Amino acid sequence: MSYEVWAEKYRPQSLDGMINQTDIVERLKSFVRARNIPHCIFAGPPGTGKTTGALCLAHDLYGKGYREHLMELNASDERGINIVRETVKTFARTRSIGEIPFKIMILDEADNMTSDAQQALRRTMERFTETCRFILIANYSGKIIEPIQSRCAPFRFSYLSREDQDRYLRRIIEQENIKILNEGFDAVFEVSVGDLRRATNTLQAAASLGKVIDAETVYSVIGRANPADVREMITLAMKGDFIGARKKLREMILKYGVAGSDIIKQIHMEIFRSGLPEKWKVKLADTIGEIDFRLVQGSDEEVQLSALLARLTEAGHKLQRGG
Repeated sequence: MSYEVWAEKYRPQSLDGMINQTDIVERLKSFVRARNIPHCIFAGPPGTGKTTGALCLAHDLYGKGYREHLMELNASDERGINIVRETVKTFARTRSIGEIPFKIMILDEADNMTSDAQQALRRTMERFTETCRFILIANYSGKIIEPIQSRCAPFRFSYLSREDQDRYLRRIIEQENIKILNEGFDAVFEVSVGDLRRATNTLQAAASLGKVIDAETVYSVIGRANPADVREMITLAMKGDFIGARKKLREMILKYGVAGSDIIKQIHMEIFRSGLPEKWKVKLADTIGEIDFRLVQGSDEEVQLSALLARLTEAGHKLQRGG
């Protein structure tokens, strides 16, 4: 088994190797054919291929030596105006040596840049368009100032489908010679929900245990309770077995090592997946929110989670009486 980080090892090198995002890939390929690109904003959730898309575009545009014409900068680490005035401006002002006259600057997490830095960046983008093209990568494009947005071609990335994620993971599984059950695939998708980087990291963590990957393995390595256990706990509480539900809660905390806030999120998710009447989903969501607030304020986890189970037990009694 490889000791490399699989998310990097299996990152596509060319636009042809990208998973999903079909429309975006076709638009980027048209830039490669034209040997020219505009300033771009790649926006969307984490793990959907934004940085990969930018690197693949550069690779297909410049060839194997694309790194010589490229600079990557994480704007959340270096987000002030000085980094724009110094590092970015210095890189942008010099012409690229080669067939294509401009270089590419990739600004990752650009939505975390300060307003002053973004204003300085806007002026740099205007001034050095001939020698540098910018690709801004952001989770939330709305946090990027309007003058920059108006100068960029927008690309909206979306979460990957279950089918696409499984297809990508199967290629890794085959290359790394590991074994995974169908329930393992279900669990990986449950925790990643289309975030391919998270799915790949979860798969690698589960594979590191050196055994067949099942749902239990996946949930244990990421410190998350099995949804089946959470559902069982909720069912016990709503059937009136408060002691049994509390015992199940303690088992999950010991078995998975999960924090109270994580269990709260999973309970919230399972309540809305359940067949409860709409009005009870609303009532329980309000209760869960109240308990979550208390935990954030520093209240004792076991006491607050027990209080939530008590509320669920009370709700179950009222439902049985037709309330």
